Amino acid sequence: MHNRLSAMKGLLLLIFMASLAACNKDNDFQQPLTQSTSQKTQVLGKYENGIILVNEGWFGHDNGNVNFYRYGQDTIEQMVYHLENPGKELGVTTQYGAVFNGKLYLVSKQGPFVVTDSKSLVETGRIASLPANGRAFLGLDSTNGLISTANGIYPLNLSTLTVGAKITGINGETGCLYKEGNYIFVLNQSAGLIVLNQSNYSIVKTIAGMNQGLSKTPDGSLWVAGGTSLVKVNTTTLDTNKVTLPFTLGNPWFAWNVGTVTTSSTENAVFIAKTMSWGAGGNQLYKYIAGNPASLSAPFATIPTGKEFYGAAVGYYAAANELVVTAVQSGYGQNYSYNSLYFYDAANATLKKTVNYTYYYFPALMIFN
Repeated sequence: MHNRLSAMKGLLLLIFMASLAACNKDNDFQQPLTQSTSQKTQVLGKYENGIILVNEGWFGHDNGNVNFYRYGQDTIEQMVYHLENPGKELGVTTQYGAVFNGKLYLVSKQGPFVVTDSKSLVETGRIASLPANGRAFLGLDSTNGLISTANGIYPLNLSTLTVGAKITGINGETGCLYKEGNYIFVLNQSAGLIVLNQSNYSIVKTIAGMNQGLSKTPDGSLWVAGGTSLVKVNTTTLDTNKVTLPFTLGNPWFAWNVGTVTTSSTENAVFIAKTMSWGAGGNQLYKYIAGNPASLSAPFATIPTGKEFYGAAVGYYAAANELVVTAVQSGYGQNYSYNSLYFYDAANATLKKTVNYTYYYFPALMIFN
């Protein structure tokens, strides 16, 4: 009896397997795919998972250059633009960079405007020289952008890399640019913050005295600063609210850089590196929590003794809720060859990591790629 039952079970199993095979063949039956088999693994570009460090370069010795910090590592990959583009050079004092639609746009104060692939950093095009010394770049759509210069703003065709006629009404030193909704926000040395209508570049509003910022908090507010003022701008109504800082901001127009104001993506908070009057130096980092003036009563963090801010000084890495600070050794001469990246917890100011590296780079700003 036992043998008969076993044979019967075996037969039933064979019949079931045969019917299942027929179902698979005739009705395209498939077992549900697991997540690991149904989703393709994302392959990151060579310079995609980290911080692109744009450097001014050592004036009189080197043109601008680019370093790279790969997340999770303790070293800086140095001179990576030159590594990927043998024999090519950036301009003199490379002060600005931005990633837009898969391209990295690098702006130098003198010399070429350079475009690379943002993942490989292989150069894809350049403009030999701009109509005036370069400052910043803003991408508008797949074919249009803007370049700010020491003498106003020029439209840029991204497909042909050709510069158009200067935009009327904006003259002299012009720096950072930001697009939001129907407006383009512009920082200009003489006028302060200029708000342009995106459709025709006509001037809608100006706010005097602003010289850095253009960074947005999660509530949609855009923040700008200058002197002792931190200003919140409603990007729809253009209404403003001013907060008085307990110190005077450094002036980035002395030797133009993007300034030292950035914002959080997880809370309505603004971070400011307090630099010296000329827009560099200093060692105290402040955090303003929107609606809480008391948050400015003391520094949020102070970088280690013997170090001082350089360039944009502070950037925000959203994925880890971290502040990343660029600093050099205090003093002059050889001190500028000792660079540090400091990684702070943006919630509680804990110093999580320090990465040191050497050479006369003169860091300009960080791009979180």
